[in-house]
Amino acid sequence: MSKKLVFYTNPRSRGRIVRWMLEELGINYETKVIEYGAAMKSPEYLAINPMGKVPAIQYGEEVVTESAAICTYLAETFPDAGLAPLPEEKGNYYRWLFFAAGPLEQATALKGLDINIPAEKQGMLGFGNFEITLNALSKALMDNPYIAGNRFTAADVYVGLSIGWGMQFGMIEKRSEFVEYWERISQRPAYLRAQKLDDELIPKA
Repeated sequence: MSKKLVFYTNPRSRGRIVRWMLEELGINYETKVIEYGAAMKSPEYLAINPMGKVPAIQYGEEVVTESAAICTYLAETFPDAGLAPLPEEKGNYYRWLFFAAGPLEQATALKGLDINIPAEKQGMLGFGNFEITLNALSKALMDNPYIAGNRFTAADVYVGLSIGWGMQFGMIEKRSEFVEYWERISQRPAYLRAQKLDDELIPKA
């Protein structure tokens, strides 16, 4: 008997990253919408994710949380989709996936909180400052059409939505390389399907 994949999410969350990834895979999965508040902090859900956050997935007995980890896990678990890196793509793939989950996430979060890091304290942070972070990402996308090279991978799901959301909410400036990259990947059928599925859930969430 094949293992069941359960996707725990809320359409108003980073679960949209994982939804896109699942749609790219083209596999069967069960969606469980977890409402914010008591349901997300219930003992039943805390047994899945002790942080009381979404998204999370359960595949058989394995539970994975954190969007970047989920994307990586799914790409490797379902290799037929071709979203895991080829040998020559691994350097860029892992580099920029973890960059988006670390320095970029930190930089945009602090910017959103209007926290300015004094120049003499920037060495304490993994991203240094916001401008350095964006410049590094800009360079990566000037060099290649996709974040790992010449083709779409799971890293583009995570990095792409980080950039897309960042521009949408005014956290990331609309540099031409960001806009062109986002336009390139946001027209993928799997992304459009994922958006439709989550949008339809919003009145119920």
